[in-house]
Amino acid sequence: MAAARPAPRGGKARTAVLGLMLLLTAAFSALSVWQVERREWKHALIAAVESRVHAAPVAAPGPEHWASLSAEHDAYRHVRVTGRFLHDRETLVRAVSDLGSGYWVITPLDTGHFTVLVNRGFVAPGERNKVRRDPVGTIALSGLLRVTEPGGGFLRSNDPKTGNWYSRDVAAIAAARGILRPAPYFIDADAMTGTSTGPVAGLTVVRFADNHAVYALTWFAMALLCAYAARSIVPGNRRSRKAFA
Repeated sequence: MAAARPAPRGGKARTAVLGLMLLLTAAFSALSVWQVERREWKHALIAAVESRVHAAPVAAPGPEHWASLSAEHDAYRHVRVTGRFLHDRETLVRAVSDLGSGYWVITPLDTGHFTVLVNRGFVAPGERNKVRRDPVGTIALSGLLRVTEPGGGFLRSNDPKTGNWYSRDVAAIAAARGILRPAPYFIDADAMTGTSTGPVAGLTVVRFADNHAVYALTWFAMALLCAYAARSIVPGNRRSRKAFA
């Protein structure tokens, strides 16, 4: 009875490596396609945000609309609101703007129906104790609806007890200042004409990271490399015999 022929030397290893290369090729290809889809989504989002920013202001959402608000559909919406500033409950939040490092002046605005935090603008560190607390009485203003920034920023956490704020965390600021019926968003006030002192408004930067094309090309290149490696391992290929001989 003839003895069984042994399996070709390196056959199992070659099959395992080939399977791995094919799996990686599929995975990297899927990642490349996903990044292309993300790029299309990001460009649609940027276009939507740009249209909101430059649109005529609409009424700021009241309590009846809060449950349906989302960052994707409502962030940077141009809104208007009427109310009275509560200057005695003002909060300064660390900021970095086009004017340098300083503070955002966050002042609650009581609309009579709810209270919304308004970012009145930027002040330099040396002006933090000289912030003008006007206007007083009922005013109307417009600005961009911004989503809350929970937790903190600048690699530091908000500390309500010491009054050190690093992000515009709406819920935390409202709780620390005893604000009733706070809106779940804040408003970046539009630049106001005719004022030479006080917080500088209108400094909102609308910018989105858009590196998806680079990522897509990177994943596609990795897929090509793995496909090439798989081809060199296919049984019968000269390089395959050399590698696993």
